[in-house]
Amino acid sequence: MQQWFDQLADDIIDGGAATVDQARAILEVDDDLTFALVSAAGRIRRHFHGREVKVNYLVNLKSGKCPEDCFYCSQRLGSTADILRYTWLSNDEAMRAAEAGISAGARRVCLVASGKGPSNRDVDRVGQLIGALKEEHPDVEVCACLGILKDGQAEALSHAGADAYNHNLNTAESHYDSICTTHEYEDRRRTVQHAREHGLSACSGLIAGMGETHEQLVEVAFSLLEIGADSVPVNFLMPFDGTPLSGHDELTPLECLRILAMVRFVTPRADVRVAGGREQHLRSLQPLGLEICNSLFLGDYLTSEGQEGQADLDMIRDCGFTVWGSGDATAAATLPPTHPRTRGAGTPAPANA
Repeated sequence: MQQWFDQLADDIIDGGAATVDQARAILEVDDDLTFALVSAAGRIRRHFHGREVKVNYLVNLKSGKCPEDCFYCSQRLGSTADILRYTWLSNDEAMRAAEAGISAGARRVCLVASGKGPSNRDVDRVGQLIGALKEEHPDVEVCACLGILKDGQAEALSHAGADAYNHNLNTAESHYDSICTTHEYEDRRRTVQHAREHGLSACSGLIAGMGETHEQLVEVAFSLLEIGADSVPVNFLMPFDGTPLSGHDELTPLECLRILAMVRFVTPRADVRVAGGREQHLRSLQPLGLEICNSLFLGDYLTSEGQEGQADLDMIRDCGFTVWGSGDATAAATLPPTHPRTRGAGTPAPANA
């Protein structure tokens, strides 16, 4: 039985656009219809992006000790989260980290450093790293994520060879004061716009699960459309102990699928990335996220561990998708071994129940 969102998917494939009311209605779809919604969003994904998955790899160049107070962040001012804290990696260390992701199949490397924004010296340092990566791996895209940019810094990164710049809006403007007090939403929006104006592809996304309403999720999705984000990472809050949002647990796997679907309907041409928190929040429904999204992060995140990188690649292939840029069609993952039963009935070992 066709649902209203099936017709909306047809309209978007034919060049139409979702309205604010339709986007809000997507978030309010019943659990019983959520898999049908995923199928409709998947038709949009396949129309605009085919069967490919863009695999991104994060390199945390400088971890922790950030002077900003973003409530969701384990690297924030005053955080007592048990994370790695270190100053700038050397370029050799950063190259080794990046090449680990590239050798596993990543075709975009994301170079990230904590802090409000870079100094010109920081930009020069990262520019040298970008140049070295491009020389060794000219077919790999490089995205920089260094915080709020000053005049001239986007141009310098572009000149060094960066393809994209990431600065997430994170949440709706109407909700921003609830998650950060040391800078403003407009600082983020202006940085994304500045990067686009100087030749860098705009990567900007959101974090769901920070106490926002459905209306605010729709608000930020349309803001991302308005600023022309080419790549939209959708994160789900990882509520680190030692941060103000510790203990927040307001999302279900089906709600997360509806959020991903809403973003896909609103930004059909963008690379929608199922990003941080997918393992915690989607759990066994992670593969359905790829039916909606055409991008993911491989392996670990900035301060938290993801699932094994090989498990990510196996999931892509098991779903019948291709890793973008790999030339690998749909090579089958290795069949897991069969293990003889050694527990439960007929043994002294506890049953698997």
